[in-house]
Amino acid sequence: MQKVEICGVDTTGLPKLTAKENEELMFRLKSGDRLAREKFIVGNMRLVLSLVKRFRARATVLDDVFQAGCVGLIKAIDHFDLSVGVKFSTYAVPMILGEIKRYLRDGNSLRVSRSIRDTAYQVLKARERIESRDEEATIERIAREMQVAEREVVYALDAISDPVSIYEPVYNKAGDTLLLMDQLSDEKNTDEIWTERVALSEAMGKLGDREKRILFLRYYEGKTQTEISEEIGISQAQVSRLEKTALQNIRRNIS
Repeated sequence: MQKVEICGVDTTGLPKLTAKENEELMFRLKSGDRLAREKFIVGNMRLVLSLVKRFRARATVLDDVFQAGCVGLIKAIDHFDLSVGVKFSTYAVPMILGEIKRYLRDGNSLRVSRSIRDTAYQVLKARERIESRDEEATIERIAREMQVAEREVVYALDAISDPVSIYEPVYNKAGDTLLLMDQLSDEKNTDEIWTERVALSEAMGKLGDREKRILFLRYYEGKTQTEISEEIGISQAQVSRLEKTALQNIRRNIS
């Protein structure tokens, strides 16, 4: 999103329209003024850019996402009703987002089979029936309602759900934005594991260069002791002895 030019549009030169200018242009374009329509589209491209940022982690080509957003903007312009009494941006945002999500979904190499989509449709209908009875539509109840295995319900719902970016904002107050990734835990990066890595690094630092080289070739490159002996010019028995001693020293320094 650091691109200055996207789809041939210099984003630094995009105009900023006031609420009054937006309103005046909207009245004119609805009356058939083509010049007003062009000015209105260009003047609202900043709205598209602000929404495109939400998909920066999912999109490989931001130019294409921006184009999809512009299509949504134009659709919003064409369908906007002046008599509704809402701001254009309020009406346009869902349409722009919908067009972008549709592009990302249709452009995804993963295709959901017709049978899975049919199952998902039946799952949604079953959920509606259960909720209409003021009951909680759990996976177990849906499966029982449909007389299928619970895993089929879960698989069908997962197949039709849109992927969500870990950079998707889930909370925003007073300028403090909380992203989805802020609520995800990393079981591979706990304080305990981090401490063990530091201890291992310190223990490795106490080894000699030859011992470090042997452990690197043995456990990082996956070479046999015979291959290592040929590479560093010592016998296989020496390699075995040095490897064993190095591992013992590491265990002693970590414990």
